[in-house]
Amino acid sequence: LFVLWTFLLALPGITVLILATPFVYVFDRKRRRLLHTINAVWARLSILPFFRVSIEGRENLPPSSTGAVYVANHQSIMDIFVLFLLGKPFKFVSKIEVFYVPIIGLAMWLTGHVALRRMDGRSQAQTFKQCCALLKEGVSILVFPEGTRSKDGVVKDFKAGAFKMARRGEAPIVPISLDGTSRVMPHGGGFLRFYPGRVSIRIHEPLELEQDDVQGWSDRTRESILSGLPAQG
Repeated sequence: LFVLWTFLLALPGITVLILATPFVYVFDRKRRRLLHTINAVWARLSILPFFRVSIEGRENLPPSSTGAVYVANHQSIMDIFVLFLLGKPFKFVSKIEVFYVPIIGLAMWLTGHVALRRMDGRSQAQTFKQCCALLKEGVSILVFPEGTRSKDGVVKDFKAGAFKMARRGEAPIVPISLDGTSRVMPHGGGFLRFYPGRVSIRIHEPLELEQDDVQGWSDRTRESILSGLPAQG
């Protein structure tokens, strides 16, 4: 039912995106705030009949005109839907395969999300350069530093890319804890396994780089995210 409902919403949603794109490309080519808002409405309406999302710590989000790296734990495909409820424009860094998904991929491309070929060193370098440039222009980036979804809900070690990006782009890190998405849409079931439930988002205070210690920055971010989740074994 969720898949059918989301698909029905996607048809008018992608039409509006296509019609708005020429205007956005002329007046807001970098942030594409209008296109992000259309995506956010699509995500909110998709979620609304099925489960509730609570958000704590909105005051910790930087102004929309300030570039920041949002860093969240990754539990489920549903993470992408719920993060659109933050109310701030951002660009996802997503594996290139997602851009080939009908409708969703086109929406991501039009909105300016960043594609990454994970096993391609040249693509990784280009993505890094693109994200740093966006940050310096005041565009926020959202990254899942674990690199992939957690199968058991336990937060994995973080890769350094997001933190090196934030250092080069002179941007703060905003840690975000996601809890409940793995119960609503478990790992491994795609969009076919869906259960009612409740999802919580906790936005922590931004963290700045200290003494050029990227690993320490990563560790502090992971600790912040873990503090907003149930105790892990």
